[in-house]
Amino acid sequence: MKQFVSVEAKFDTDGNLLPLSIIWDDGRKFEIDRVTDVRYSASLKSGGTGLRYTCRIGNHLRYLYLDDNRWFIEKP
Repeated sequence: MKQFVSVEAKFDTDGNLLPLSIIWDDGRKFEIDRVTDVRYSASLKSGGTGLRYTCRIGNHLRYLYLDDNRWFIEKP
């Protein structure tokens, strides 16, 4: 299932979009420690396609998708 989230992101000098943190509907904010991979991919768990960011948040790897200018994360 898709969970749409707010994301703080920045563009670098090469024009790449990098997410910095994820903000849930209840206001909780999680800093993204590192983006380890970026590729176009389909979400097999929740459907949809888009730019998939593999993000390290604490000790967890999570997939964050950008699909038609909306960010979503797969619910575990």
